Amino acid sequence: MPRESSLKRVLFDCGTRDATASAGLFVLRASVGLMMLLGHGSSKLRGFQDMKDGFYVPDFFPFSLMSPPVSLMLTIGAEVGAAALLVLGLMTRPAAFVLGFAMVVAAFGVHGTHPWVSMGGPSKEMALLYLFPVLAILLSGAGGLSLDAAIYQEKKRQYW
Repeated sequence: MPRESSLKRVLFDCGTRDATASAGLFVLRASVGLMMLLGHGSSKLRGFQDMKDGFYVPDFFPFSLMSPPVSLMLTIGAEVGAAALLVLGLMTRPAAFVLGFAMVVAAFGVHGTHPWVSMGGPSKEMALLYLFPVLAILLSGAGGLSLDAAIYQEKKRQYW
């Protein structure tokens, strides 16, 4: 298999093209992506100036070398950019990986000392509620109702 098609497959393989499964994946992608984009990413984008100096920086290498503004920019990239790619179904698996990584950092870094379930205060719950559907999308792909499906039209579905 030529290198170009291998890279194209990694970036754009949509997974199943079954109509029912694709409809379900579309609903999942669009709802999770829009909720993240509109509910979390856009507020960070608008509040960048107020948040940039005190934003959380992960305490593991190499991310510990970042400044708070760079950490905020990467988080905005995940919560706006990757979420928008999920909604479109474009480079879905890489976008799901990026957003999933941001949710792992949020759950176990930002909310590391907080309880698992919300009791009216901060908790890991919200980050985990985004992480699990993103993991499902990462594993399954975007489905047939996506830009990935239009870009990468394989001849025969290969199972790994």
